[in-house]
Amino acid sequence: MSRSVSRSAAEDSRPTLADVAARAGVSASTASIAFSGQGPVSEATKKKVLDAAAALGYVGPDPRAAGLRRGRSGIVGAVLASRIGVSFRDPVLIQTLDGLAEELSSLGAGLLLMSDSAESTSQVTVANAPVDAVVLLGCNIDPGHSLDVLTRRGIPMVAIEAEPTGESPVISVDNRGGTRMLAQHLRDLGHEHVSLITLGLERPTEPRALTPECERESVLPARERMLGARDVFPGIGGWVAGSSRVDAGRRAARALLDVEAARRPTAIIAQSDLIAAGAIAAARDLGLEVPRDVSIVGFDGIRVDNLGMQLTTVRQPMNEKGAAAGRAVLELLDGRMPVSTSFGVEFVAGETVSAPPGA
Repeated sequence: MSRSVSRSAAEDSRPTLADVAARAGVSASTASIAFSGQGPVSEATKKKVLDAAAALGYVGPDPRAAGLRRGRSGIVGAVLASRIGVSFRDPVLIQTLDGLAEELSSLGAGLLLMSDSAESTSQVTVANAPVDAVVLLGCNIDPGHSLDVLTRRGIPMVAIEAEPTGESPVISVDNRGGTRMLAQHLRDLGHEHVSLITLGLERPTEPRALTPECERESVLPARERMLGARDVFPGIGGWVAGSSRVDAGRRAARALLDVEAARRPTAIIAQSDLIAAGAIAAARDLGLEVPRDVSIVGFDGIRVDNLGMQLTTVRQPMNEKGAAAGRAVLELLDGRMPVSTSFGVEFVAGETVSAPPGA
């Protein structure tokens, strides 16, 4: 991306948050949180980051950073759908934040994390945060209130896997096409009785049956991934996991699988790899073998520990999504209008699918 604001030699040599993160051996998002004093970072990690910052002479975001001049704060806010501690258990969100933080820190901008959760007790909100722009993150976010407040404040916005925000750019992946690939793979193997386990369709909730009522309230990317499955299996139903967590996927899958064999699906399309890992655990709890008794696919392409087998999934470019959002923010602050971006996904063949039982 071209940048219209030139940088002096002094600016080029000024240490950035990315430099601090590299020296401390942590991710850019972790360094940002440790340096700001907010979020779930251990004292040992915080000390490493602060020691690295001191060694490099990094004192914080540079308000004179390229593209963040004209009296701005030099800070970009990231609005999370859940509390910060909960959000940092999601590896997809972490890698996306890393890409965002690295792109912003390349020009000296700081990243301020804010929770959009109703349970949040943070005093820093979209109504009072001293930010130049905001990135809305998370498929479960309901941006209505945040959008209204930010619009009235005149704060530029970029959305990652969130609902379109009018003229604001949206960064996403091909959720529908990726799920269609997975569904078609199952169809080609002979599966006909297939169920979904979806991400949270509104706010994170307890697992529950997938009904037309909750579908009408669904948000991106859950809705797009449902459409991709229905491109191949038009009548597919299932359960809502409530959130992208192993325990939520386990409970939802148990509801689908703990029935007589004639009613049990031969395959499950999970809308995240963590949900898929929970579904595999539920199958094992019930004495079912994956993939002999039930095939399971995920979505994301993350590393899932203790799974014992390679998950069939699609891989999305999480870091690149965050970096694209960072570039879009810089364009907005430079007076330009960035375009929305949708990244492709890659099918990953694994060991969790086979032909249906008795085929």
